[in-house]
Amino acid sequence: MKRWIGFVLHLAMIVVLTSFGSYTVMKKEIVEIPDSLKVTADSEIFAPQSSIELLDEDEVNPPFLGKAFYGFKEALAFKESQGKYHRVNTLGYLGKYQFGSSTLNLMGVYDMDDFLVNPELQEKAFEANIARNKWILRRDIKRFTGKTIGGIKVTESGILAAAHLAGAGNVKKYLRSYGQNDVTDAYGSSISHYMKRFAGYDISNIKQQKNAKV
Repeated sequence: MKRWIGFVLHLAMIVVLTSFGSYTVMKKEIVEIPDSLKVTADSEIFAPQSSIELLDEDEVNPPFLGKAFYGFKEALAFKESQGKYHRVNTLGYLGKYQFGSSTLNLMGVYDMDDFLVNPELQEKAFEANIARNKWILRRDIKRFTGKTIGGIKVTESGILAAAHLAGAGNVKKYLRSYGQNDVTDAYGSSISHYMKRFAGYDISNIKQQKNAKV
């Protein structure tokens, strides 16, 4: 009996081992990677330093507020000062729209301290300056609007934005030289840049006025 039990157990063990033996173990295979697909350098990608330097706070795009006068003035203000009424830049230009004192004097503003803390006065000064530049540039607006200069389509709003940057006289020279007399300010903004950036706004609600005052 003992021998029989031992024989049965031995036979059962053989069956179990045989059944497990039917499963084969997959061998690891070494796969050759083609040289063309191998990474031979650090995979981190960095932006050029020059492009990082260009990402200053003044180049951040403002929220789009439409193509009417309100959208125009807010877009221009964002470029000038990020829309901050109390800002004074390194050259002494003042407020939300960065006016110089000589320009403000032409519109009847003489107290710069009061101007800097008076948002209502700053808004009136901006509108008066647009009306004044419209009168100065009236013939050039009529003559050049719709034309293309240096790959930029000329529009009334582009002309007046450029006049805000560089003065109406310089914009006349730019237009009449067909872009040859471009002017750049101390911070690198040019007439052509403003002509392009602020093109296509409808500012017809501001009427031209020879001696516009606040």
